[in-house]
This record gives sequence, C-alpha cells and structure tokens, in this order.
Amino acid sequence: MTQTIAPRVRTLVLLILAVAGALLAGAAPASAHAALTGSDPAQGAVVDTAPAQISLTFSEPIAVGDDSVRVLDPKGERVDKGDPANLSGTTYSVRLLSGLPDGTYTVAYQVVSADSHPVAGAYTFSIGAPSETTVSVSAQGSDDGLVGWLYGFGRYVSYAGFAVLAGGAAFVLACWAPGARVRAVQRLVVSGWLALTAATLGLLLLRGSYTTSGKVGDIFDLELLGDVLQTKTGAALVSRLLLLAAAALFIAVLFGAYARTVPAGADGDADGARKPAEGEQREGEGAAEGDGGEPDKRDLTFGLALGGTVVAAGLAASWAMSEHASQGLQPGVAMPVDVVHLLAVAAWLGGLTTLLVALYRGPVETPVGRDAVRRFSRLAFGSVVTLAVTGVYQSWRQLGGSWSAFTDTRYGQLLLVKIALVAVMVAVAYLSRRWTQRLAEARISAAEEEKRPSVSAQAEEAEASKEEEKQPAGTAPAEASDASEASEASEAFGVSGASGSTKAGTGHDAVRAEQLARQRAATEAARQKRLRDADPNRFGLRRSVLAEAGVAVVLLAVTTVLTQTEPGRTEQDAKAAAATSSSAAEGTGQGSGAVSLTMPFDTGGRNGKGVVSIDLDPARVGDNSLHVYVEGPDGTPVDVPEVKLALTLTAQDIGPLPVAPDHVTTGHWSASAVQIPMAGDWKVEVTVRTSDIDQVTVSKNAQIG
Repeated sequence: MTQTIAPRVRTLVLLILAVAGALLAGAAPASAHAALTGSDPAQGAVVDTAPAQISLTFSEPIAVGDDSVRVLDPKGERVDKGDPANLSGTTYSVRLLSGLPDGTYTVAYQVVSADSHPVAGAYTFSIGAPSETTVSVSAQGSDDGLVGWLYGFGRYVSYAGFAVLAGGAAFVLACWAPGARVRAVQRLVVSGWLALTAATLGLLLLRGSYTTSGKVGDIFDLELLGDVLQTKTGAALVSRLLLLAAAALFIAVLFGAYARTVPAGADGDADGARKPAEGEQREGEGAAEGDGGEPDKRDLTFGLALGGTVVAAGLAASWAMSEHASQGLQPGVAMPVDVVHLLAVAAWLGGLTTLLVALYRGPVETPVGRDAVRRFSRLAFGSVVTLAVTGVYQSWRQLGGSWSAFTDTRYGQLLLVKIALVAVMVAVAYLSRRWTQRLAEARISAAEEEKRPSVSAQAEEAEASKEEEKQPAGTAPAEASDASEASEASEAFGVSGASGSTKAGTGHDAVRAEQLARQRAATEAARQKRLRDADPNRFGLRRSVLAEAGVAVVLLAVTTVLTQTEPGRTEQDAKAAAATSSSAAEGTGQGSGAVSLTMPFDTGGRNGKGVVSIDLDPARVGDNSLHVYVEGPDGTPVDVPEVKLALTLTAQDIGPLPVAPDHVTTGHWSASAVQIPMAGDWKVEVTVRTSDIDQVTVSKNAQIG
C-alpha cells in the first residue's frame, strides 16, 4: 500500500507548495504601512508664489534619510536643500531654493515606516501655472522587483522555520517524548532552525537595498548594512540571530541528554510500541538510571520547557517589536499579544508538521500512537482558542474597529481569507480527532483478541507437560533422539575433527547466526510496517493530517502577504485624506465631474474591431482615477494584448503625457493618481493593440478642469 500512497503524497505536497508560491509571487509588492495623509502645498495645487519649504504628513512616524524627500523642477533638477526635518509629530519638511520660477514641480519621497516597511510615492504641485514636466511620478518603489520578491520570500521562510522549530520542540516535550529519539523528527526541527537562521541572515543583507535603491548590486553593500544595523529592524534581526544561538544549545540538549533519558516506545503499549522481551533492557534505560533516574528526567524536562519557552518568546518578540504591533493603537498591549499569537501559531502548525512526519516517517519500533495524538489535539485546541482571542484583538486594532474595512480594504479581504482557511483547518482537525478515536477503539479490540490466544497457548503447554509425564522411564524425548542421531551421523562422516576445526566451525556458526538475526529483524520490521500502513484507521489519520498540513502551508503564505499589506485603518486614513484634498480643490473652483468617452476602433486584423470607453474621475486638475473598458462588436468585454493612453493639452503645448493602465479583469484596465497639471481642452489618445502587428490609435477631446 505504501508504494501507491507515496507518489500521491509527493504530488499533493508539490501542489500545495505551488499554491503557496503562487500566492507569494502573485501578491502585490509590500504596501506601505504609513500613508501620506497631507502635504503643503497640497497635491495638484497651484500656488501664486514659491513656498520656502515642502511639508509632508504621514499616518504614523517614519524614518528619513538624506535623500528621503526630493523636489524636482520641470527639467528634473533638484531644488531642495538640506536634510528633511521633523517639524512635529508625523509631519516632516524639506527646505527649497529661493527664487524658483513658475512651473510644475514634483515631490518624490522614499522613507521607512515605523513598522519597518518602505514607503515611496510622488505628487506634483505648480507655481504660478502648470507646465510640462519631464519627471515621471510613477517611479518604481524599492520594494518592487527582484529584491522585494526575495525579501517577501525570506519572510515566509523565516515564519515557516520558526513554526517548525518551536512547534516541533513543543510536540516532543508536551506530546511525544520518544520523538526525541526519532531521526526524522530530529532532522525536521534542525531544518527549521537552519531555515530561520538562513532567512534571518538573508533579510539582514537584503534590508539595505529593500528600503533604499531596490538594486540587486546593493545587497552586499557594507555601508548600507551598517546603516541597517542602526535601525530598529536591524537590531531585531541581530537579536534573533543571538537567540538562535541559544536555540541551537536547546536543540543539542533536547536530542542529546533528554533523548537518552527517554526509552523507545515510552508512550506505552497503547501507542503500539514493541514490548521488550523478558530480561531485555530497553535502549536508553541504563542511561536514564545512571543519570539519576526519573527525578533527573523530570528536572531536565522542566528546564527544557522553561528555557525553550523563553527562547521561543524572544524569537517571537523580534517580530512583534519591529512590525505592525509596535505601531498604532495600544502598542504596549499589542506587542505581548502578538508574541502569544505567534507562539500559538507555532505550537499548532509546527506541531502539526511534526505529527505528519511522525506518521509517515516514524520507525516501526517507535510509532506515534493515539495518546500522543490526543495530547496534541488538546494542545492544538488550546492554540486555536488563543489564536481566536488574540486574532480578534489584532483585527480590531488593524481595521480601526470598522466593519466596512473587512470588505473595502485589501488587508480586510486577506484577513477574511485567513479566517476561512483557519475554519477549514479546524474542520479537518475534527476529522483527525475522529480517526484518532477509531484508532483507539481498534487498538482496544485488538488487545482483547490477543488475550484469547494466550489462554489457548497455556492449555497447549499444560497438555504437552502431561504427555511428557506419560513417557516410559528411560525413554528419551523425540527431540533428544533426533539430536543424538544427528550427532552420530556427524561423527560417521568425520565432521568432529581436530580441536582447531571445531573452534573455526563454531566461529563461523556465530557469524551466520548474527546475519540470520539481522535478516529476521529486518523482515519483522518490514512486516510490522506493512501491518501498520494497512491499518485503515491509521491511514485515514495520516491523510487527514496531511490535508491539515496542506492548508497550513497556504495559510502561512496568506499570513506572510498579510504582514506586508497596508493595515485597513491606514488605508482608510489615506482615503479620507484624499477626499479632504479633493474637497479643498473643489472649493478653489478647480472644477469637478467625471468625463466619459467612447471610441470605436478597427486595427485591420482578425478580431480587430471593437469599442474602447474611457472614464476619468473627477476630471479636474490634480489626481484623477482612470478606467478603460474594451468591448467587442457584440458588446461583451474582451482582452487585448495592450492598451495605453496619452493626454495632450495642445493650447499650452503640454504633453503627450503617457498613462499605462493596469489590467484589472477581462476587458477592464485602470490607473490611479493620473496627474492633470492644468485645466483645458485635453486630447485623449488611446492605442489598442490586438496582435503582435495590429494596432490603432483613436482619440477624442474632453474639457477637464
């Protein structure tokens, strides 16, 4: 049976990893967790005289450097001077050169939010009157591209490594002590330690490039590394490495001194462990007695549990003190809650992974049994309750207590996905509990059946002893007679030779006996493994635990993306600030009202006819949102390889200003923060490409502003 199961298991594991990878690869770049909520001059504003400085207000404190805020003139030359300064609270400013001429200026900022994520953006304002500018306001952020993807992947690996390390150790200490002697479990926990260590080192190297240039070449820049070490995130990563050194010592004791105090199959016969033969000493028993016996084992277990909890809490705190929990509402409460949340995640998901390895890779001599599974079930239930309580608090905190943030923000939508995955895991865990109960009932039935043959065997022995008593005096038993005849035959053929030949024969027989014993042991182990794998209850338990682990892999991927997503409260603050800015702009008479344009097109190729519609909202000076819809001749939405736009104000010789919208869904593209520098009769050009060689440009004019 195992030969048919293994390929399916490998296929399922690969599928699960592919889904997790798709979530990570398809996730948007790490969103800024501090949002720009105000500026002076405001976005898209037209001022009469040149300001002496530019001020930016964010939703939470940020870290600024020498080039964190830049102001560029229409030709792309810098016109700011000095370093950014913190005016008050979350407002930062940079001074400008005096005597600036009229025109459109671009403010570009790249800072690091207090929860360790890079924040990048740009906007324009004008002095006197808007003008054409050569500066692009949609520059790529440092968290985009390869470096951003590697940083996100490193975070996922670090979370997974922590869960396996802490959860695997907790499973051994709290649920299945014989697991300390199982090589597969040892390799799993050590792999978790190695993964977390390697990921932490990688994040430390990537951090400088991730928060500044985003270039691969800057990963090994020692100057950037020195700057990172002086930040809160750098200190947290270094602290994590120091705690991992203590974790290495913990692992050495757990799988060394502690493992020697635990006999194989210590869970008892209920777990399916093989009973040692009469007079046979269980492996590790002597070591336990020599080291002081059961009291020393209890002291060692208590010490490992206490020390492991301290190290695990310290590792969890390295995330809590540098990310979401350290900023926003009630950080003094949020950070301890976040630590407890991470420990509960590790106990559940890491313990589940260890249970899966034990069920599939555990040796026959030390099988994981129903008692261990029951203990883990209780541990997992406590972890789920803890996750529910801490998760409710974290959700309230990150969503600002707004129910609408669940559906209106990306953070809330991801949180709903996470809740759904947790619910699926709990449902599958319920099935695992049922399989465990069936396994226990089957074991009890098997134990009762084993007692019946033992009674029959005792009756047979009594019958044999009666037969021996009936033998006439002086008559040898059949076995003795056969042995005597074999001895006489050996002497007749000259087998009993010199003394040296006898010793050589005896030595050869001993070697042969050892070989036969090993063969018998291997055969018996294989037989026991076949019997174990053929058990339908154990088979069902293994499959349900595997399903749980699969959902856990995807859940961890969603959690990683969630930690890189702008919290709902911050996103709503940014939207409110944008609405306020829009109201202020409307109050100055800059115009409002959406513009909709519809243009038929024909590229001349196959399936080259259709209609393209443009919606520009609110169609005023400053920021605008743009939506493009492409439909076929029958009015159904269709996708085309490429759609791009250009805006031109011919009267003022401004443009063309290119706009590259992002694909949203079938037949729908959109772009945000489309800058309209001044009011006028704008020409909107749309280029539609339907194949590699077929494209056409159509245009219409619209009054904007």
